[in-house]
Amino acid sequence: MNNFSTLIFFVTAFIYLFHITLASIVSTGDFNKDFIVPWSPNHVNTSADGHTRSLIFDKESGSGIASNDTYLFGQFDMKIKLIPGNSAGTVVAFYLTSYQPNRDEVDFEFLGNVPGKPYTLQTNVYVDGLDDREQRINLWFDPTQDFHTYSILWNLHQIVFMVDRVPIRTYRNHADKGAKYPRWQPMALQISIWNGESWATDGGKTKIDWSKAPFVASLGNYTIDACVWKGNARFCRGESENNWWNKEKFSTLTWTQRRLFKWVRKYHLTYDYCMDNQRFQNNLPIECSLPKY
Repeated sequence: MNNFSTLIFFVTAFIYLFHITLASIVSTGDFNKDFIVPWSPNHVNTSADGHTRSLIFDKESGSGIASNDTYLFGQFDMKIKLIPGNSAGTVVAFYLTSYQPNRDEVDFEFLGNVPGKPYTLQTNVYVDGLDDREQRINLWFDPTQDFHTYSILWNLHQIVFMVDRVPIRTYRNHADKGAKYPRWQPMALQISIWNGESWATDGGKTKIDWSKAPFVASLGNYTIDACVWKGNARFCRGESENNWWNKEKFSTLTWTQRRLFKWVRKYHLTYDYCMDNQRFQNNLPIECSLPKY
């Protein structure tokens, strides 16, 4: 390699590493700086320091916020305190979504209920516009009494849904075996509250009690540690100190995580599309027969 070629090599390497560094972001923790309010700003309240925010839903409107940036892989943590009292028919959603017709999406959806009955936490994964990958659990605590941390780890290897660091669901990258996996479309982080009474509670049998409105979901501390989309996927797909989520150690669950995952599935799982042979006419999606970790 001559001197000119050597110079070009090192300049190229420097530019690549510089872009990798710029691509990774740790959020500011200020809702005013990291999020926009595209839906019903008059139904969104933010503390003076920007560290907490409330989403309001009433007969007039629901509400929602979205991250300023889109991301390709990373970890997203949000502290949420759900609607107290009679929340039947309401949905609070914390999710990643791409802005494409054939969108990718990774969902937490909290389905409200009547007092004395537990909230249902539904998760779902869309790939190329197709979903039908719902799982549901009942939480092991009252999510309306205090803030709890809900997390999405999304990397080249897997998606892990976590509640207070407990893995409640995985969705692995089995693209090499024909299963679809969200790996190309950058996604924004969104949180919203809205009317789901046609399906959310008792299959739509229990409707919203509007005498209990307004319904309020509270958002607390959050972290976005992810690769900001700059138009070139290789900056986000590479393994580096900044793109820590793509490292081999995060390619599967740890042994401790596996024990907790099994505990959730044994005691708290109420629905898994991979067990619904009737729905899929005994032709379950291919990922259902493949390893979960």
